[in-house]
Amino acid sequence: FVAGLFVWTLIEYVLHRFIFHLDELMQHNYWTITLHFVLHGVHHLLPMDPMRLVLPPIFAAAFAIPIIGTLQLILGHETTMGLATGGLTGYVLYDICHYYLHHCGRPSLAYFRDLKTYHLAHHYDNYHLAYGITNKVRSTPGERERG
Repeated sequence: FVAGLFVWTLIEYVLHRFIFHLDELMQHNYWTITLHFVLHGVHHLLPMDPMRLVLPPIFAAAFAIPIIGTLQLILGHETTMGLATGGLTGYVLYDICHYYLHHCGRPSLAYFRDLKTYHLAHHYDNYHLAYGITNKVRSTPGERERG
C-alpha cells in the first residue's frame, strides 16, 4: 500500500509534466488538440472552475485498468492489489488536495499555503514550471523555487 502511494507521487509528476504539458511535441490536428484539451487544457483555460479540476473518470479508468491488469500478470494478485489500493488512494488524495488548493481561500496550514502559492504560480505565472501538485519532491530545484 505504502509503495503504491509512493509510486503515485511519481505518476502524478510524470503525467503532469510529460503528458499534460507536451504542447510543443503535440501533433496539431483536430484529434490530438481535442484530446489534450479534454484531458488538461480546459483546466488551464478555466483553473478556478470546480468542475474542471480532475481527469474525467472514464480517462482515469482507461489509464488504470490496463496498468493494474498488467501488474497482476507480473506481480500476482496480492502485491498488485496492495500497489493499486495505495496508488488509487494517492489519486483520490491528489484530487482532494488539488481541489483544496484551488478553492480553499487561504489555507490554515503553512504547508498548504506554500503549496497553493506554488501551484497557482503554475497556472498564472509560468505553466512550464511547478508541475508538482500535492508535493514538490519530484520537481526540479528551479521548479521548487516558484512561489
